[in-house]
Amino acid sequence: MEFKHDPALAAKAEKYIRMALEAGAADAVLFEAPQICWDSRTLLKCMYGCTDWGKNHTCPSRPGNPTMTELKEMFSRYRWGIIIHTHEKRLSQDISFDVERAAFHDNYYFAMSLSDCGLCKECAAASCEDCRFMVKARPAFHSVGIDVFKTVNQMGLPLYTLQSRDDPDQNWYSAVFIE
Repeated sequence: MEFKHDPALAAKAEKYIRMALEAGAADAVLFEAPQICWDSRTLLKCMYGCTDWGKNHTCPSRPGNPTMTELKEMFSRYRWGIIIHTHEKRLSQDISFDVERAAFHDNYYFAMSLSDCGLCKECAAASCEDCRFMVKARPAFHSVGIDVFKTVNQMGLPLYTLQSRDDPDQNWYSAVFIE
């Protein structure tokens, strides 16, 4: 699917794309809200496919966290953002958080990143402790109800199922919703 971005919007996004690439992202692309593919079935993969289900502070199953319906409503208020592709989980999170912070300082005060949290080897929630990095911890791109495969594949970015969790050809995605 070919998607034509507004040139003025592409110009705004260029700063953040360049920033992500200079920080080590394999790819960084502009998205507009209609390109985000929502599918509540992602919760099934969290519930029945993730060994961290219910164990992490950023998990959709944690008490007090918004529901997928609430999250979709919140994220639907954004018009655009940046999708970041790396080959390392922690790098993806670090870059997306830095882009979020830069956008915030550029007066996009609702900028918010989504990335699979990799700040701690084991989440403090497993020991019933408060999050050690509450300011930086973010939910995973897929845990809010976004079909990451469909979203990034339509943009020509690589993502496919792995044969093993140890597969060396990992693709990690994060998103920064900016405006």
